[in-house]
Amino acid sequence: MKTKGFTTSILHSDRFGGVEHGSLHKPVHNSITFAHASAADIAAVFQGKQPGFSYGRQVNPTTIALEKKLSLMEDGLATCCFATGMAAISSTFLALLKAGDHLVSSAFLFGNTNSVFNTLKNFGIEVTFVDATEVANVAAALQPNTRAVFVETVANPCTQIADLTGIGTLCAERGLLYVVDNTMTSPWSFRPKTVGAGLVINSLSKHIGGHGNALGGSVTETGVFDWTRFPNLIEAYKTGPASNWGLTQIKKKGLRDMGATLAPESAHHIAIGAETLPLRQARSAENAARLAAWFAAHPAIAKVFHPSLASHPQHGRAKALFRHFGSLMAIELKPEVDVFKFLDALELVILASNLGDNRTLAIPVAHTIYAEMGPVRRAEMGIADGTVRLSIGIEDGDDLIADFEQALAKAG
Repeated sequence: MKTKGFTTSILHSDRFGGVEHGSLHKPVHNSITFAHASAADIAAVFQGKQPGFSYGRQVNPTTIALEKKLSLMEDGLATCCFATGMAAISSTFLALLKAGDHLVSSAFLFGNTNSVFNTLKNFGIEVTFVDATEVANVAAALQPNTRAVFVETVANPCTQIADLTGIGTLCAERGLLYVVDNTMTSPWSFRPKTVGAGLVINSLSKHIGGHGNALGGSVTETGVFDWTRFPNLIEAYKTGPASNWGLTQIKKKGLRDMGATLAPESAHHIAIGAETLPLRQARSAENAARLAAWFAAHPAIAKVFHPSLASHPQHGRAKALFRHFGSLMAIELKPEVDVFKFLDALELVILASNLGDNRTLAIPVAHTIYAEMGPVRRAEMGIADGTVRLSIGIEDGDDLIADFEQALAKAG
């Protein structure tokens, strides 16, 4: 049966694909190796000439079912899953770039992504960080050896939104691979394929899994990029349609060689969590917009970072591109408000480092996940010492406001 709705497709994708014993979910397959009927069969499977399973580091029935679900979500051709979102990012660029290449990246990056891009420099790969909210800054950074442009849809923690459409047009004109991290929006809110992204990366630990019980990451091939124009592909991987070439190299040189394999139990958790993605995100985004307006009127708050506010520099862009304004937000406390005292006074909100969870989470970013960057780099990203990142959950909104209100009163 062909379905059109996002939720219906994800909810029934396993069942319509044929599941063992009539199960509604793809079961967990824990075997790491798979038997074959003949030597000819095992050779054909290993060479990619016939479908089948070779070894658990590369393929697993539970994980493949999740990959098909993710391809549906992103309207992509195929997906490769990894043990974490960072494994997906690092494997992608280590598999596709080589010494002498140049990567242009948004300067507003998740701390660990910033770190791995700095690590790429140790391998002779040049990386230029730019303010990607303006496509002109990306265009000015391009060089003859530029191979790819990378952006996040919504920056963590201060919610800057890249000029996603403009950069996509620029990459198409220059024949550059456009890689978009869709973690903060998720494929329910936004599909990067619509702005020309060739590869889409998701941290499955966040909104897609949603329950804080499984790590995972993915790379989805959208079919938009012409891989015949990419100079770094290994000849052995140029088999079948050209649209397969890039992801094949990521699977071989990234997943297979580096071994950051998604465990089948985690794949199962994520697949089940994905079924309720639209329901969860609708509620958390509603809570976040309400809290953003409440924080903006509070005398103890110096700044509020959330795209729902008309004062947000990219409010119009977010409204035009995304289904909702999201659950990621940040607040900057006024200097007289002690950030640690405020956080310690919270009773309902949890002090933890994650995003897209059902529960509301808070963390002092300058002192934790961005401490390694140093004050200069943090200032470039708009992160002050009193900045608190919030991942808004699905609790009752009145309860969240009451908790923040009492904590600010105690800290002020």
